Amino acid sequence: MPAPDLPLVTIVALCHNHARFLVPALDSILAQTYPHLEVFLVDDASTDGSPDILRRYAAAHPAWHLRLLPRNVGNCRAFNSAFREARGEFIIDFATDDVLLPARVTRQVAAFAGAGARCGMVYSDAELIDEAGHFVRHHFRRDAQGQPQPRPASGPVFAEVLARYFISTPTMLMRRATLEQLGGYDETLAYEDFDFWVRASRDWEFQFLDEVTTQKRLHPQSMSSKGYRPHDPYLRSTIRVCRKAHALCRTPAERAALAVRVRWELRQAVRYRNLPEARDLYQLLQELRAVRPLDWVLGQAARWSCER
Repeated sequence: MPAPDLPLVTIVALCHNHARFLVPALDSILAQTYPHLEVFLVDDASTDGSPDILRRYAAAHPAWHLRLLPRNVGNCRAFNSAFREARGEFIIDFATDDVLLPARVTRQVAAFAGAGARCGMVYSDAELIDEAGHFVRHHFRRDAQGQPQPRPASGPVFAEVLARYFISTPTMLMRRATLEQLGGYDETLAYEDFDFWVRASRDWEFQFLDEVTTQKRLHPQSMSSKGYRPHDPYLRSTIRVCRKAHALCRTPAERAALAVRVRWELRQAVRYRNLPEARDLYQLLQELRAVRPLDWVLGQAARWSCER
């Protein structure tokens, strides 16, 4: 039996057509050194053999909760369906094409204990692996002194998450109270992490744990592989989150940080011919009063193309 003072950690294992990766993913839950876990297996209407594998694991581990969704609802809604029932003080959103290293939960719960009550999320470094499970590289590249690059941020990080990408999403351990304050994930969005970072970091601190806790799998069907391509399914959600961020900004420095993000997204939108989205991003730069000469050229080109 776990010690009574150990916080309960909920792992929400989200699956959509992950049959070929499911066994190592679920075995990595079983291999955790942390003894006080609650597990939800949520299948988002897979069309491969995933449901059968999930049923087998659920039968072997009756304390695990199995949810087989009858239709595909997307990551945000699938996660919320389990989060609303979860009891854990801390929550892991675990995509079942990834792998948790054995000490993952133990080390991150310990990091939370040292970070203080205002810490809403702990994240770490990750190994990137290919479809066969072979090491590709780490999420953070290291300099000659072994320091991760780009520099991970800890503490109040609102402006940091606006300006740049540095958090490895699969490594996040979230405080339940943080998610509850946000009302869970925004189910109107196509993906969850940027929105969580923006809304959570406004009032909560983040903490970086300089360890590798997770293996993130790279494959053509992963969510991260679909970004910045023609008809990017996530770009419209990114624009909506940027508008949320604009409403949350309190200082000129924060608005300048958001402009860095919007400018980057504008360039990618134009590069991949997502021109209606490019037009909207240019409009947001105008509202931020941060238009530069190249931004103006890109914005006019996008507007002209949309009006043709």
